[in-house]
Parts: sequence; C-alpha cells; structure tokens
Amino acid sequence: MHDITPVTSDSVAVPPPLKVAVLGPGGVGGLLAALLSRAGHRVICIAGEETAETLRRSGVQVRSGQFGHFSAKVEADTELREPVDLCLVTVKHTALGQALDRVPGKYLGDGLVLPLLNGIEHTDSLRERYGTQRVAPAVIRVESTRTAPGVIEHGSPFTEIDLAGPPERLEPLAALLTAAGAATRVLPGEDAVLWAKLAFLAPFALLTTRYRQPVGTIRSERREELAALVEETTAVSRACGAPMDAAQVMARYDAFPPGGKSSMQRDAEAGRPLELDAIGGALLRAAGRHGVPVPLAERLVAELTEG
Repeated sequence: MHDITPVTSDSVAVPPPLKVAVLGPGGVGGLLAALLSRAGHRVICIAGEETAETLRRSGVQVRSGQFGHFSAKVEADTELREPVDLCLVTVKHTALGQALDRVPGKYLGDGLVLPLLNGIEHTDSLRERYGTQRVAPAVIRVESTRTAPGVIEHGSPFTEIDLAGPPERLEPLAALLTAAGAATRVLPGEDAVLWAKLAFLAPFALLTTRYRQPVGTIRSERREELAALVEETTAVSRACGAPMDAAQVMARYDAFPPGGKSSMQRDAEAGRPLELDAIGGALLRAAGRHGVPVPLAERLVAELTEG
C-alpha cells in the first residue's frame, strides 16, 4: 500500500480510508467488500457484467449473525481501470487464471495483492504475475455464501484472517481489516499460515463433499475417518515446515457449527466445478514431495474425481 499514514483509534494504528478492489465478490469477497464499504473505504468490485450491473444498482446485501443484516454501496466494473491501494483476490481457484486478466498489473502500483483463496499453490502464480513484493500470503476462516449476485449469507460466528509477512508492512492492513470486522493478525512464516488452514480445510472439504453431509454429522458419525484424515494432513503440514497438531485441529472441528458445509460441498450441490485440485491435489502433491503416506486422502480424491 502506498504512503499510508496510520491514525490512532482506541490505541490501534488504523490506516485512513483506502481504495480497494475486490476481484470476485462471491461469498468471501462480497462479505469483505460490504464490511470495508461500511467502514468507509471506497470499494470497487470486479466481476462479470451481470454481477457488476447488479452491484452498481443494489450494492451488496449481507445477512449475518455476526454482523447483522445490512446493505453496502459499492462500485463495480468488469475490469480494474484505475490504481488501487489494495486488491483482494477472492475468486474460486478454478476461475483464477481467467479472472486475473481483469486486473492489469499497471493499476496496482505499490498496492498490495491479498489472495484469500483455498489451497497453497496460488501464491507463486500471483507473484509471477504481479511481483513478489506486491503479494501478501494470507488465509481466511469463514463460512460465507453468495446466494445470488450481491446477496451474501454469512453463516459462521467468526471471520478471521491471517497474514504472513513483515509486521511493519502488514500491521496497518491487519488493523484496517480488524476495524472493518474481520479479526486479522500478522504471523511469521508463510508455510505455517497457509498450512494451518489447509490441514483443517482438506479433511473438511473432502469428507463433507464425498459424503454430502455437514460437519456435525461427519464429526459424529465418521469421527474415526475424520481423525485419520487429520492425522494425514497434519503430518504433511509438519513435513512442509508447519508444526500443526492433530488434536488442536480436531478441537476446531468440535467447535465448528454443526450445520457448517464446506465451499466444495456447496459447489457440488450447485453443480459448479470443484476446487478439488487446489485442495486435495495440492495435499497429495506435497505428500509426494516429502514421502508422507496419505492413503485416505488419495482414496477420497480419487472417488471425488470419478464423481
């Protein structure tokens, strides 16, 4: 972000209002666009023509237990046409390549690119396209779904973001996102940040999608399978330099709302392409590189691939 001079609010340094692009205003992007707009930032959503027209006309409508029900005005276009301070990349991994054509690098300047996608392999492709210094690796933990263009159902009682990188550069962004409503922290170690999510997400996505059941049913009726898959994913994460603990991951499952569904399961129910390669494929490739056996993950990926 360029030339941000933080102001102080309740002893927390918060940057002044920014110009933010949101590439992919779906469940995650739409929620963050609405929160940032409500917090006073100028938000430009980048989407297809139909969605862009709806957003220009009606803004983003949010229904949330955490944030309440509210509407937020946003700007919208089919591509980025002016410089921004921050670009959130919140498209599905299956649409990433084509979507990035909507964000020419010349409009990013010194601004940050913040990818909030499932998986761990997209960071390298974004750095190749926009430059290493512009991309801030990050993950988001939230259950949020776009039910129609500009209509967001936020189901989880939390919205949490972890950023990886230099604190002196990212703390102002963390303060901005936290002030808007998404509890954000800056952590050391890119691998640790990305794998902390994937070690939880991969079992969640693979099991809920394979068995077409919400997480509450999976953790009660298929607990042994869930625990075995968590053991596999945390073993791979440790081999990749992220010291994940299986018991802690299981505790997060036990605290998750029982009706929660993974985004992959929702995509399957709606007949949309699955992020199977970005989640399950990435897990299998990492396991192969480090020689970690993951027979259960292999079976589930194969079964989902076969349909």
